[in-house]
Amino acid sequence: MIYSIGHGNKNFEYFLNELNSFKIQYLIDIRTNPYSKYNSQYNREILKSNLQHADIIYVYMGANLGGLPADPSCYNADGKVNYNIIKEKEFFQAGLQRLINAYKKHLAVVLMCSETKPEECHRSKLIGEELLKNNIQVQHIIEVNKTKDQSIVITGNLDLFTTDLVLTSRKKYS
Repeated sequence: MIYSIGHGNKNFEYFLNELNSFKIQYLIDIRTNPYSKYNSQYNREILKSNLQHADIIYVYMGANLGGLPADPSCYNADGKVNYNIIKEKEFFQAGLQRLINAYKKHLAVVLMCSETKPEECHRSKLIGEELLKNNIQVQHIIEVNKTKDQSIVITGNLDLFTTDLVLTSRKKYS
């Protein structure tokens, strides 16, 4: 099963309880920059160490699956990240294939980013949608023993007057 989670401002003990409630084996960090200005417990080295003590394997994949790629062609004229462009890039496809392989091996994997709300994060707008095209349903962890299905989360990204998905970042970055 592939899950997703956002760390937000959660204390680490609660975050770990969320992971344990779904028997997570691997945490895939998909933040482009795996550091938190306000929550140092989610900085890459500290997080990796704390997860190791909890028997969860930390894997960094922000270079492949991060929401803020270094490639300037991934941004639109407004400076927003264009997920329709990213999904075609070789670096993203390589990361996506690793997730598909993990799914086929029946590994309990969680994709982690900082954004708490999955409907506002690239883990649903980009990764969740691409996995869905491969018949892999992502379950977004929203609290202990509670998830939201990708198909429910993504409906929050539909434009009010059309059925087109909003497949860009909320913020401008370039």
